[in-house]
Amino acid sequence: MWPIIAMLISGAYVGWNIGANDAGNCIGTSVGARVITYRKAIILVSVFATLGGLLQGREVMMTMGKGIVTSGLPDLGVFVALLSGGLFVTTATLLKLPVSTSEAIIGGVLGVGLALGGDISLDMLAKIARVWVICPVVVGIMASGIYALSTYVLKRIRHDSIWQRLPNLLLLISAAYISFSLGANHVGTAMGPLTNAGISPIWLSILGGLALAAGALTFGHKVTGTIGGGITTLDPISAFSAQISAALAIHFFSILGIPVSTTQSVVGAVIGVGLVKGVRTVKRRQIIEIVTGWVATPTLAGLFAFVAYRAVSLIL
Repeated sequence: MWPIIAMLISGAYVGWNIGANDAGNCIGTSVGARVITYRKAIILVSVFATLGGLLQGREVMMTMGKGIVTSGLPDLGVFVALLSGGLFVTTATLLKLPVSTSEAIIGGVLGVGLALGGDISLDMLAKIARVWVICPVVVGIMASGIYALSTYVLKRIRHDSIWQRLPNLLLLISAAYISFSLGANHVGTAMGPLTNAGISPIWLSILGGLALAAGALTFGHKVTGTIGGGITTLDPISAFSAQISAALAIHFFSILGIPVSTTQSVVGAVIGVGLVKGVRTVKRRQIIEIVTGWVATPTLAGLFAFVAYRAVSLIL
């Protein structure tokens, strides 16, 4: 009984981290564009992310369960993998760095798998790695195209009250959609390893959604400012272009069962929009800090999980 409780706590902790670190990916652009208050934005992301996890989180959950370490993980391995990834993301959140929770958890799972000498699916790892590289580039191109088209159209339509409110409405819709996509992808990422313990995916989705909402409510403000304005200055149209592009990509890969980085997707989209607006509007120092975090996250989380599992195994 106690091993199950420990694993559930570690899974909830990872879910909390996702809400704390990745809520900014969903609402940072909306808050940065001053379309919605932070409090209302947090409620929006909490509701739609929970729905996304419940309705479409199963595919990613199965991948994280036995798609990477095909031989499965023992209870202790699940606990160490989740705790290692969660601790790394907590540290990044405190430093206001929007690192990838997906990369941290996959690094943790891989580190424990290597420590166990388990069967690692190199094909799945290669597929995930390719998506991690391609996704932000594709999203950036999509966002720049949507921004250019939206700006062109809005400049040529009537400027009555309805059309003036349209950009803000589109931004709120895209914020809800990317929150749903976040839940569909990241609830499965957080709770997937727990399927090794035979726990129902439905209950895991509920726990993950609630934990994610708690993280967004209690700590999500740390990263929101970085995404909202720390990379480039955002207005409602540029924020909408970034959010809708990232949401489409994340949702697509969730259906395929591939855990992707919401952080990479949103930052790639924001950079794409910033380049259309002018290279000088993109704050390169912030980009370098974020990219460094992307590279370090899976490596350090995996190394920590490997060492931690070996050490705990010797003690127990």
